[in-house]
Amino acid sequence: MRKWMIFLLIAAFVGLSACSTGSSTTVSDDLVLVEGGAFKSSKSNYSGKDIILSDFYIGKYEVTQKQWADVMGDNPSGFKGEERPVERVSWYDAIEYCNARSMKENLKPYYTIDKETMDPNNKNENDNVKWTVTINEDANGYRLPTAEEWEYAASGGQKSENFTYSGGNNPDEVAWYWMNAGEKPLTGDWNWPAIENNRNQTKPVGQQKANELGIYDMSGNVREWCWEWHSHPETPDNTWRVSKGGGWVSSVNTAEISYPGKFDANGIGPDQGLRVVRSK
Repeated sequence: MRKWMIFLLIAAFVGLSACSTGSSTTVSDDLVLVEGGAFKSSKSNYSGKDIILSDFYIGKYEVTQKQWADVMGDNPSGFKGEERPVERVSWYDAIEYCNARSMKENLKPYYTIDKETMDPNNKNENDNVKWTVTINEDANGYRLPTAEEWEYAASGGQKSENFTYSGGNNPDEVAWYWMNAGEKPLTGDWNWPAIENNRNQTKPVGQQKANELGIYDMSGNVREWCWEWHSHPETPDNTWRVSKGGGWVSSVNTAEISYPGKFDANGIGPDQGLRVVRSK
């Protein structure tokens, strides 16, 4: 009888362990925990403002083509390579990826996507999609970062060393942009024929120096979608979605943490990708 009791206890323990492994509390090892708080960096658009962020998890790398294909079953990227960041994905594609990855990992999707109702807030005349997307605030699934979260993580959070770019002040150490993303270094002013002839393209993630939190490529490689509408005094509201970090084809100033990037929500640029976040 005692042996059977021991066996049943062991079986119960193993069963509980198996359940906990697949539970919603499991965090992927490609996510970095970002300790919340006020902005330490002076190089952010949110520096000096009364903003306190909660803890959150963010992708250590930009979403790779392998990660995308494993979830979505396809690879829209122009520069193929499993460890390169996925590109040519719209904001809507990114939203769908977040939900699909959440469901694959038994997490509650963060977004509700209504493809039948045109978003009344979308004022972009070039956007032919305009799905209505709302958030489920209590969900534990994957989502896009807010612009505040993106700049906070890019600037090193509570460990910030006040760099201009994510991880340093020398863009060639931390970012892939138009001058260094090809076969040889380029000089002078931004020049598309020179970029094209130099075979510029995305690079496998994680090859440049990480930032203070151990996060890679937040400056350069591909631009990264954020959740909200781009807001600027000189541009119409609710026209573009925020896109941060610059990319392999961009000028170096777009790789600055504070650069106010924007893009059509349905845009699928060859330097447009994403990085995921989960709330803690």
